[in-house]
Amino acid sequence: MIPVAEHFISINGEGTKAGELAFFVRFRCCNLCCSYCDTRWACTDDAPAEMMSAEEIASLVRESGIVNVTLTGGEPLLQKELPELVELLISDGRRVEIETNGSIDISPLAKSKSRPSFTLDYKLPSSGMEKHMLTGNYEYLTESDTVKFVSGSITDLERAKSIIDRYSLTEKCHVYISPVFGRIQPAEIVEFMKSARMNNVRLQLQLHKFIWDPMKKGV
Repeated sequence: MIPVAEHFISINGEGTKAGELAFFVRFRCCNLCCSYCDTRWACTDDAPAEMMSAEEIASLVRESGIVNVTLTGGEPLLQKELPELVELLISDGRRVEIETNGSIDISPLAKSKSRPSFTLDYKLPSSGMEKHMLTGNYEYLTESDTVKFVSGSITDLERAKSIIDRYSLTEKCHVYISPVFGRIQPAEIVEFMKSARMNNVRLQLQLHKFIWDPMKKGV
């Protein structure tokens, strides 16, 4: 059984499908604790959750009529039943994206027949979690995947550029930089991108935080 903290239909607030409808499934529990986490309420082992089977979740998605499915958290890759759920969703014709914090091996799912797309965070210095990043995951990235850098300072941006260049990320996958909401202005990121000539990197703003209250659940 899988602990589901919430499930809902909304638009994707970021990434390659930003603005498109998606069925979101948020799982309980995370192995990291980022300084700017906006879903901390779902990240503990005892956070409120409904225990559901993979088939029950797939049935909800099926009944929704929504094609895009975003599996998020918490940290989805902590769920042992995740491969079963992904296989069910993809066999139903769903486009499955897993949002993961970048600290857990993606290779089992990345090499599976029912392969989802991945959005990996790289936790920059201001997160306090950079030491946990598993850059070996970059070996398994494809053009359907994304690496996201949530940046709260110029130091973060400098580190992001270093990682992008070191691992040639723009040649492997989509690359996005997002501001830590309220800590850095998007214009500062644009100016840095210009000065550093960061070709094939995209600034993204979290749409849901502009449409609704930044801390609102279920959106």
